[in-house]
Amino acid sequence: MTDKDLVFMKEALKEAKRARKYGEVPIGSVVVFEDRIIGRGYNRRNTDHSTLAHAELTAIRKASRAMGDWRLEGCTIYITLEPCPMCAGAIVQARLDRCVIGAMSPKSGCAGSLYNLLAEKKFNHQVDTEYGVMAEESEALLKLFFQELRVENKRLKEEERNA
Repeated sequence: MTDKDLVFMKEALKEAKRARKYGEVPIGSVVVFEDRIIGRGYNRRNTDHSTLAHAELTAIRKASRAMGDWRLEGCTIYITLEPCPMCAGAIVQARLDRCVIGAMSPKSGCAGSLYNLLAEKKFNHQVDTEYGVMAEESEALLKLFFQELRVENKRLKEEERNA
């Protein structure tokens, strides 16, 4: 982990906080090329009504536009939560050099928890991966979101019963 990793993971956390502000699961991502952010994204699945509206996919799409190519060689992606199978596959397909992850995702993560698609030797590309960068901050944001969601869901059920 480098000082730059902390700087860029803080930017990914800003994206995660944007997601939370909109009632989305707080996951954020940035793609960096030559020490410059070229793509940002936050989770928007509920907002966009799309399974594909993950933070990583948005950041990769914007980075590809900035680079003028689908290949993101020389780029690093920073993600507050370990990527799911779809996003891990996109990271490999985009040929990103490096992936920096905050919190792990034991129920759906495919960069080391359930599987490690980023290091799969059968693919034509592997991604160097760094784990646990600002993990506590990423985990705390997720825990707070789900605590608040449970309280809100309980309140709504109470309202339904009383109506």
